[in-house]
Amino acid sequence: MLCGQPVVLQIPEGDNRQRKVCTGCDHIHYENPKNVVGCLLEWRGKVLLCKRAIEPQLGYWTLPAGFMENEESTLEGAAREAYEEATAQCDDLRLFAVYNLPRISQVYLMFYGRLRDGFAEANEETLEVGLFDESEIPWDELAFPVVTETLTRFYEMRDQRDRRVYSADILSKPGAAMDVVRHPD
Repeated sequence: MLCGQPVVLQIPEGDNRQRKVCTGCDHIHYENPKNVVGCLLEWRGKVLLCKRAIEPQLGYWTLPAGFMENEESTLEGAAREAYEEATAQCDDLRLFAVYNLPRISQVYLMFYGRLRDGFAEANEETLEVGLFDESEIPWDELAFPVVTETLTRFYEMRDQRDRRVYSADILSKPGAAMDVVRHPD
């Protein structure tokens, strides 16, 4: 595609996977997983959720998260997403969980921290924000399986969340029951 010629799927010399290779100049077009970073922010025992103002899952609740940008760290990206989606400032962010979503070629890095001053408000990508106790979370209105899994683990791991990073593979297909393969400690 650099020279405008068609690409074909083939295994390049020295590789072990099919790649898109240009028929004109032999350039290999690598396609690698996308990194998604996000925050689970807590304030006085409640967690911050954002109601999405954009597709996919318009009108459903999520944790502030999104694709990393070039030239930023995972921590910077997570904090940026919290600000973009909820005008939220983060304190004491640390890695909470890593989720592999091989079906859609994404890796989620979810951070846990404190919502500075308890302040958040809807921004361009968000219809509304809210702080929720565990019993108030709209579990049936969560946007993505990774959000459900993150919140579930967060409440299950109350005593461990400062001492370890949780890891799992989310294998769910759209509309199907959540299929999670949890990695051992």
